Amino acid sequence: MMSRVRQSANRIHAGQFLITIDRPLLVGILNVTPDSFSDGGQFRSDDEAIAHALRMVEAGAAMLDIGAESSRPGAIPVTEEEETARLMPMLEKIARHCRVPISVDTTKAGVARRAIEAGASLINDISALRFDPAMGKLAAETGAGLVLMHMPGTPQTMQQQASYADVVHEVTAYLTERMAAAEAIGVKSEQIVLDPGFGFGKLVPHNLALLDRLPELCDLGRPLFVGLSRKSFIGQVTGRPVNEREFGTAAAVALAVERGASLLRVHDVAHMADAVKVVEAVMRQRAQK
Repeated sequence: MMSRVRQSANRIHAGQFLITIDRPLLVGILNVTPDSFSDGGQFRSDDEAIAHALRMVEAGAAMLDIGAESSRPGAIPVTEEEETARLMPMLEKIARHCRVPISVDTTKAGVARRAIEAGASLINDISALRFDPAMGKLAAETGAGLVLMHMPGTPQTMQQQASYADVVHEVTAYLTERMAAAEAIGVKSEQIVLDPGFGFGKLVPHNLALLDRLPELCDLGRPLFVGLSRKSFIGQVTGRPVNEREFGTAAAVALAVERGASLLRVHDVAHMADAVKVVEAVMRQRAQK
């Protein structure tokens, strides 16, 4: 399964966890926001969120990604105080109940620090350290895993900046530069995970090109973290509303696995686990010939 990924990408040092990637891993999405594009406002209580987290782990999630601020196009930023108040009570409880690594989806170092103190092991920073200069220093200090994502501008402006001569080359150059910036302030290479940012400042052709040419991004030598689940480009291709995009998502996830993705951020863990198993079986059969 890992033939397209360099050996250096087979492990992620993330706080108390050493994550070995000998097969594609599913990352269960848990949003505790009222306005996320897919599942905003879904959980009315911490208990419901915890129960959902446990179900995702039981269904095969090797990691959880928890966010308390929407990053959908045009989303209105929230203060650090509001994000922390949404996130912490639920994250603290999930960390006590779940024995898998937890990633906190935030661009604020203050929120990330509180999350790490409560049990999170990775920081998923969609700004790739651009929004808060303290974020990289925090990752270096704590040894937390660090997801660096490609996004032009901000969630408020990114879709107006979706213009590329060659989207794959430009995303590759951006991630290369952001990885170097993180390492320059003390983040170890083994902590870093790279995300091409599907749907963030990209139009349908850009997303399709990134998915098709994912092996080129694998050549950066770090695990690829891809978030394809229920994205708008899948809706535009299929004509389906957000709550009817699971089959389209499964197709995109299968393609991403075949092209070398290491971590797949998904809402529907059980069904995506089946898609991954089928692709793995085909690739094992291929390898035996």
